[in-house]
Amino acid sequence: MKILSCGAGMQSTALALMSCENKRDGIKYKEVPVYDAIIFCDLGNEPKWVYQQVDFIEHQCKEVGITFYNLDTHLYQDYMDNFGKTRVVSIPFWTVDENGKKGKMMRNCTLDYKINEIIKFVRMELMGYKKGQRTKKEDLKAHEMHLGFSFEEKKRCKDNPHKMFINKFPLVEMGLTRADNYKYILEAWGLETKASACNICPFHTNYFFKYLKDNNKEEYRDVIRFDELLEEKQPNTKI
Repeated sequence: MKILSCGAGMQSTALALMSCENKRDGIKYKEVPVYDAIIFCDLGNEPKWVYQQVDFIEHQCKEVGITFYNLDTHLYQDYMDNFGKTRVVSIPFWTVDENGKKGKMMRNCTLDYKINEIIKFVRMELMGYKKGQRTKKEDLKAHEMHLGFSFEEKKRCKDNPHKMFINKFPLVEMGLTRADNYKYILEAWGLETKASACNICPFHTNYFFKYLKDNNKEEYRDVIRFDELLEEKQPNTKI
């Protein structure tokens, strides 16, 4: 199988739409297959424009007959319900200790709430494996997970540790940058794309939060609630 892990940002949106174009018009982008499935994981706290981009991708997939899945993985709600009570996945929050030394926590959110959820869904729902069932010999490193890393992100490209999958990075192979993806989507599809990341992502700039405050007060209130939760409670570190 050839699966696209779709975050619905510029890069994975470009791959999804290239695949749709290949299905509709014949193979134009040889590095991009007609995907067996395009899968988006909804962590529950994306900016409004991400959901608009998801809807656009899903519509185009439906038009050409590519299967699109939208999985609810609820990172935001898990934190709101469990932070300070039980263990939660590590998000790369910036930290300062009592001596003023700055640090950063582990980034496990993408792995746990996107990649692993997609692998589990493909393995159990699409391929029919049962929980705990051994991987068949014919499935060992037999399936492709396509990821939307652009050319300037090539240092991020790594092997997939799961025994069933190998990672593929078509945009890197094509030498396409983030700007190239933006241009392709706008010119070929008329869609002006924005980046995809949870509203609570620590990598946002102050400008992003100001934009939310000025333009989407409901989403901004969710960010404030989340921030207050982190201030009020301590993470549960017990194993």
